[in-house]
Amino acid sequence: MVFFTVLIIILFAPIVMSKLRIPHIIGMVLAGVIIGPHGFNILERDASFELFGRVGILYIMFLAGLEMDLQGLKSDVKRVSIFSIASFLIPFIMMYIAGIYFLGYSSLASVILSSVMAANTLISYPIVARFGLQKHATTTISVGASMISLLLALIVVTAVEGGILGGTNVWFWLMFVAKFVLYCLAIYYIIRRVTRWFLRSYSDSVMQYIFVLGMMFFSAATSEAIGIDGIFGAFYSGLMLNRFIPHVSPLMNRIEFIGNAIFIPYFLIGVGMLINLGLLFEPSSGSTAVGIIPTVITIVIVGTIGKAIAAYASCFAFRLPWQDGHLMFGLTSAHAAGGIAIVMIGMSLNIMGDDMLNGVVIMILFTCIISTLVTDYASRRIVITDGLRERQNNDSDDEKMLIPVKYPETCNTLVNIAVLMRNRSLNRGLVALNVVYDDEDAERNQQKGHQLLESVVSRAADSDIRVQTQVRLATNIANGIKHAFKEFDCSEIIMGAHIHDNSRRAFWGDFAQSVFNGLSRQIIIARCTQPISTLRAIRVAVPSRAEFEPGFYRWLERLSRMAQNVGCRIIFHGRVDSLNLIDLYISHRHPGIRAEYVSMPKWKGLIELMENTLPDEMLVIVTARQGTVSYKAALANLPEEMTEHYKGTNYMILFPDQFGPAPDTMTFAEAQHTEQLSAYHEFIIWWRKQSRKLRRL
Repeated sequence: MVFFTVLIIILFAPIVMSKLRIPHIIGMVLAGVIIGPHGFNILERDASFELFGRVGILYIMFLAGLEMDLQGLKSDVKRVSIFSIASFLIPFIMMYIAGIYFLGYSSLASVILSSVMAANTLISYPIVARFGLQKHATTTISVGASMISLLLALIVVTAVEGGILGGTNVWFWLMFVAKFVLYCLAIYYIIRRVTRWFLRSYSDSVMQYIFVLGMMFFSAATSEAIGIDGIFGAFYSGLMLNRFIPHVSPLMNRIEFIGNAIFIPYFLIGVGMLINLGLLFEPSSGSTAVGIIPTVITIVIVGTIGKAIAAYASCFAFRLPWQDGHLMFGLTSAHAAGGIAIVMIGMSLNIMGDDMLNGVVIMILFTCIISTLVTDYASRRIVITDGLRERQNNDSDDEKMLIPVKYPETCNTLVNIAVLMRNRSLNRGLVALNVVYDDEDAERNQQKGHQLLESVVSRAADSDIRVQTQVRLATNIANGIKHAFKEFDCSEIIMGAHIHDNSRRAFWGDFAQSVFNGLSRQIIIARCTQPISTLRAIRVAVPSRAEFEPGFYRWLERLSRMAQNVGCRIIFHGRVDSLNLIDLYISHRHPGIRAEYVSMPKWKGLIELMENTLPDEMLVIVTARQGTVSYKAALANLPEEMTEHYKGTNYMILFPDQFGPAPDTMTFAEAQHTEQLSAYHEFIIWWRKQSRKLRRL
């Protein structure tokens, strides 16, 4: 019945709050106040609320680290540091002065209270996640500042505790720093190594989720063992696992779902059960000079104003829009688990009374309400602003991916690639196709095809992606794929590579060559024998004049999304002219990608690239159809070169959009015109080089 009551609250609180146009997080906290021991006493705050509540706050911090834009964090280290210092010092100083001169607290009690207000809890982070702003630059700055300010507050409390117990000498601080550094290095090494091995070895979804949760609790428990609250350990483990769990992956979907459905609401309800509004109407116990109501008002106003000054001053200094300042204030203004933990330390040291504890607990309610309202408002404004820009960019995007599947062992890889490459803002589904020969075994093969497509639908459903399926009869597999491509009005094909031997025909398979010769749209042939999330780098071989192909920006956008979602490096190998254009595109559209550029003047360098590609890297070769602008005779030898020189198992061969008739249907005049166009582009490139030389002279 306890669990049933909690589930009823989790179910109906969002429904009621949505009618009132209030963020449902407030509903969870208020529900805890009503049903708790200080309300109608329907439920006791027993061990289950202690346990699930602790798991909930760890889960929030873990998600914050897991979903953070690490590349954006690296590029914004300066802004994160400035905002962290401002978010800690301004509320700390203001609250210390108010505690001494208005509330009449002692110096140590004022320091503890100031630490509570300088730290904050990411109560409103689920709102940001609901609006899809986890990797927004302002979110990254705010989450980073929250963790640093919390760490500083915990260090201050540790110093106070050590001073009272007589242990804050040089040796104490040396040991503290040594333990902290050793902890960070050990967790970094253990989690990254073990996670890479586990994800490669086990693909079961339940096992992967349990493993990730285990890493979170291990890091949190170890953090508490060295004297730092487990909140920091949960956040740090999220940062370490960030690289291995793409935001669009099924595993991330499960992590978010279970956290938002059970653990986080349990924590919010438990926070509400701590709040005793009746204290506002009771006389003071005498531990303060002003009483409980002025204490609560002072703590709420001074702490909130301090956080607001830090947020809006930083927003002005960083030249960000005001809605970004609202988001910074909303995320950093709430106090909950961290504040309670600090106050409990103060009470255990006998430097804080019940009035301060009650004042902090009631303050939690007000700051949670303020935080959630401001965060909800700011998130809506940012989504509307960014949505208008995104809609303008997506107006001409005809993305619709076709996935022909034939073998069960390649289905998951192809779906994962499509999920990593698709445009989430368009929210378009995938098309899965299975083509079988129209012969005497057609009926049996159709049944196998339906089973195969069911696995594709199940895999895509893990990422909340809808899939259209079709089992098609055809006398020719390639023609069946081409006809389905046109019927579904697809934009590109992602198909599995054939397991090749030493023959050219076996390299392409029975029908792949007929498909890419018969269609003028983008075709990706992929093979990956390890989880894509564990790849260390993607190496892309770009032929000369690739930028003159109509599909240049399409494949560049797809690979950029894939690298961004996986979080690995992407290294482009090609001529300087092509690399400069790629760099310009990525710096504007995907500035957070870790892109590198290596000059490869001659296509003969592809052999060296094949030999130097590591087993845990993916090699992407951008090729071309015969007769197109970027086609070169050396591409005809690609099957032999791949078989002889490439020892890895992860590769992708990409045929860009060509537009116009396919090469095998071109007339002699059209082919001649294409050759003339290619010669013209060569002349233009030569003329630009000569012009640069003349300008230098």
